[in-house]
Amino acid sequence: MTRAHSISCSTAYRRTRDERTWKNRMYNLDANWRPQIPQLVQAYLQWKYGAPSPQSTEPCEETGTSGAECYDFDIDIVDIYTKKKTVHIKRGADQTTAEALVLHGYLGTVPISPSLAISLDTLELFRCIRLFKASFSTEAFTKLLCYMYFIPYRRYYRTAIADAFDIYLTILRDVNRNMMAELGRDSPDWRAVNACPACAYKLDDEVPAVFDRILCMDGNNSLKRLAPAAGRSSGDPRTFDSDYFLPRSYVAEFANEVKARQQQKKPDLMDDVHDTGLDSDDPPAPGESTAEGDPTDGALENITPCASHWKAASADANKRMWGVFEETGIFACCCRHGIILWLTDMVRSGELAKYPLAIVAKIQSAIGGKNMIGYDIGCTFQKTVQSSRLGPEFASSGSRFCVNAFHGYSHAYTCQVHFHPNSIAGVGTEDLETLERVFGDSNELAPVTRYASPYRRHVLIDLFFHQRDAEKYANLGLMLYNNYAQALDIIEEKAPMIDETLKTLGITMENLREYTLEERNYFSALQDEDPKNVHLVAYVEALQDLRKTSDELHDVSRRFYDNAASAGKTGTTLTFMEPVRGPTDYAADLSATRKLETRRRYLRERVAQLTAEVNVMEVRLDIEQRWQPGDSNYREIVQYIAERRYHRALGRLQRLVILRLFELHKLNLSRTGYKARTYIAKSLQTRCKAIRNAVNAYNEAARALEPPRETLDWSKASHYAFLEEFALLRDTKNDIRDKPWAKPIVRETMRIVQRVERAREELVNVTREIRRLHTSIRDEELLFSAVLEDLSNRKDPLHGAMQDYVRHRRGASARNMAYIQRLYALEGFTGTPSSGYRAGAPLPALVRPSQLQTLVNEEMSAVTQEEHATVDAIDDDEMGGEVYAIMEYLADITM
Repeated sequence: MTRAHSISCSTAYRRTRDERTWKNRMYNLDANWRPQIPQLVQAYLQWKYGAPSPQSTEPCEETGTSGAECYDFDIDIVDIYTKKKTVHIKRGADQTTAEALVLHGYLGTVPISPSLAISLDTLELFRCIRLFKASFSTEAFTKLLCYMYFIPYRRYYRTAIADAFDIYLTILRDVNRNMMAELGRDSPDWRAVNACPACAYKLDDEVPAVFDRILCMDGNNSLKRLAPAAGRSSGDPRTFDSDYFLPRSYVAEFANEVKARQQQKKPDLMDDVHDTGLDSDDPPAPGESTAEGDPTDGALENITPCASHWKAASADANKRMWGVFEETGIFACCCRHGIILWLTDMVRSGELAKYPLAIVAKIQSAIGGKNMIGYDIGCTFQKTVQSSRLGPEFASSGSRFCVNAFHGYSHAYTCQVHFHPNSIAGVGTEDLETLERVFGDSNELAPVTRYASPYRRHVLIDLFFHQRDAEKYANLGLMLYNNYAQALDIIEEKAPMIDETLKTLGITMENLREYTLEERNYFSALQDEDPKNVHLVAYVEALQDLRKTSDELHDVSRRFYDNAASAGKTGTTLTFMEPVRGPTDYAADLSATRKLETRRRYLRERVAQLTAEVNVMEVRLDIEQRWQPGDSNYREIVQYIAERRYHRALGRLQRLVILRLFELHKLNLSRTGYKARTYIAKSLQTRCKAIRNAVNAYNEAARALEPPRETLDWSKASHYAFLEEFALLRDTKNDIRDKPWAKPIVRETMRIVQRVERAREELVNVTREIRRLHTSIRDEELLFSAVLEDLSNRKDPLHGAMQDYVRHRRGASARNMAYIQRLYALEGFTGTPSSGYRAGAPLPALVRPSQLQTLVNEEMSAVTQEEHATVDAIDDDEMGGEVYAIMEYLADITM
């Protein structure tokens, strides 16, 4: 072979390097798919609900007489049902390749000249699996397909299936968007405002509610996404529009509403205040913070213990996140029935104030009215809202915040009397821990969103919450039924106890109301210890250290010189030590003497150091004569030190008891894994030992007070009911043990009265909401019948998709109707057992017989069978029952 021939051969087989980046590829892919989506939607409806396109396994034969060009083609496919490897596609001259594939039930992995197609049935199976198992990944599904095709796992199949699945979901979203337009549900924020009929479907003749809506909001850091490597950007430039997520530009409007609080270097005798990290690496300007503040930084007054604890908890998590993740989680808002209103991404930060502020602004603009919003730091965040630009409108609406019931027990009792749901009229028995259960479900998404692109992360979150909201709607009747039955049980069990206790105590309900008001005023006026005496405390402590060290130096010097030889007129006199039984060791005696000498030298230096410190303090504090133990100022500060030691011991004990409470809660969570439960159980054992030690330290500090405080035992400190007594124990200035409301039996009666009052409110709330739900089902059935009839008359291809949607919705509504009828039949139900009329809407026509009534009868039979099979008729959120059980225990325990 000549050299020229070899060069020509090498040139013939030279491959051109592809200079395109992954970002270029995704951009071109999206640009080529986008114009075809409307045609693919129509093709999908034709394939799914219209006449099927003819399929042939015979190759195309061109006829020279007609001159027509053949557009048919063969393509490799993946179909989990048929397991075929190739298929022949008949294509019209006016059809694109992608459209022809969809008409035959396949979707190409690329928009132009695909070499592989995935069957729509296979993609639908993947979608359905993901609806009910959110953590099921594309890789796992690809491995399943490879297994069914008897081939090893091929990585490029995963990329192909992921790309095709994106387009399949886009087609389904367009179909759903068209259906919502036909139903008149396509206006902005329609889903968030109207998705929960129990909240939104107000009736003409209903009893006015104390709060128009009861909402919850909170942040969660499970749905994080790793940030790209330094200097790189995401390879997927696509953006996803969802009616769940608030735009980042909207959230950014509140970025500078609250600045990070600059913590002052001052002592805190009660609790250590931890500062949160900043959201930026840039240092703040002198005297001003340029970092965005968290939800507690907007309060104008000094930071509260509740905010301090919240800051400490959030700081520990944020320090491990920032810089590693692009999105550090989501901030969510939902109604009390568990249906999500809005979400927002937390971007490279912890739970900043701009996220809840954006949610509050959206609530005010889209929903309005007087709302109760539960937030784990709602006590402080309410002040943040009031000091922001949202404050005037928020105040005029009558809305307010409260803390969640379970988290509320970790707040100071001074906060609980104002912000705990048990203390707020109109909330009912709602615990406002709904988002804890929501996040318990959404945590399953974490494995598939951690490494996803921004687009696919939003797609998966949107898909998950659409399905979860559909399930919540299907269980809405069940939730209301359980709440009503639960409230009846509380009233039946506890109302007689109140009457008996009042007779025994010789007081009335009016007295209890006065006690409750007096208790609230007392805790409102109760302040933490004033730290202004901290310098005097340091002075007295230095004096005590100096006195103690001087005494020890005197003792050591005496022992050292007692054994030294003395020189008199008659010469050196030796002093002999008393004989020691047993053998003596000269080396050991020498070592002891040297240690004594070293100790004496150290104490002399320590005395000199302490004397210098005391002198400096006396100059700075303008103390002319050194205080002595008998001086009144000295005794006063000593008492102050004893109280500080008492408060510190009490604070440690309180924290340990609260941690024990939360560990007990986590130990019972159904979604906590075995390893986590084992770890928590061991930690709980350690915590109990720590509580015992803290009790001993508390008792020692309590006995040192003047007069001494009552000591505690382990059995009382380990009890949940002990939590609310911490605030009473803190007040060392006023003896309130003689006040009526401070007596345990009276306090327990006050708690029971509150519980019964909330239960009676829950009856009113559920009676209102169940009738709203009933009315919305009736009106929705009328809407469905009219729209289906219209689509059928127009022969609109959307008719089949609408039928499927209506079938799913009717099934959920039938289940709700089954529990509505059961609730109407409850002994003790006092509401109107029928539907009503929506406020501001025209009177509905008569409901014609439909499939709904048949489905209701079937659901009634299914519910009865469930009861006979001893299946717990509770909400499918198992955590909900466990949280309520602990809440009930906390509220009802006898002190």
